Amino acid sequence: MQGILFVIDGAKALAKAIRDVFGAPAPVQRCVRHKERNVLDHLAEAEREIVRRRLRSAWAIADLVEALQSLRALAAELERSHPSATASLREGLAETVTVQRLGASEQLRTTLASTNPCESMIEMVRRIQRNVKRWQEANMRMRWTAAEMLEAERQFRKIIGYRDLANLAVAVEREIARSLPSPVSAPAMREEVPEPATV
Repeated sequence: MQGILFVIDGAKALAKAIRDVFGAPAPVQRCVRHKERNVLDHLAEAEREIVRRRLRSAWAIADLVEALQSLRALAAELERSHPSATASLREGLAETVTVQRLGASEQLRTTLASTNPCESMIEMVRRIQRNVKRWQEANMRMRWTAAEMLEAERQFRKIIGYRDLANLAVAVEREIARSLPSPVSAPAMREEVPEPATV
């Protein structure tokens, strides 16, 4: 399978669709900005900034084990006073550090740990479509969306750390290869040895 990393928000339907189409080993990076907002929504305003800083500090750690330890420690601290925030943080936690697991460079982690790059394009499409007051047929929306995405493409820039993408793709392919069952080799054919002639 080609090395594809799927960066998504927390929608379970999206994760399921990816695994249905691309298989269970397909690597999924959960958007850290969505996760952050979900966790902070369960906290009082006065507590949000310190938790935000700790979340971002943990997600900035390159080492997978250390990053997970930091996030789990925060979840444990919040458990008694904010159980709903803890539940939100722990749900899909491992998928928020997929880029660390794959050994992505710091620049690529910054870009690929969230859905912000594609959301900026979607926002451009929404902004233009707001000007359309009357949709005449179902295909009209699709045509407008395609035209607006082509327009948005003119403003695309190379992502930060793009030179490391090839290494990331190789890491994804290796991970998928490790997850797949190894092919069972056919039993070696035994060479037929003729019975010795009797005299």
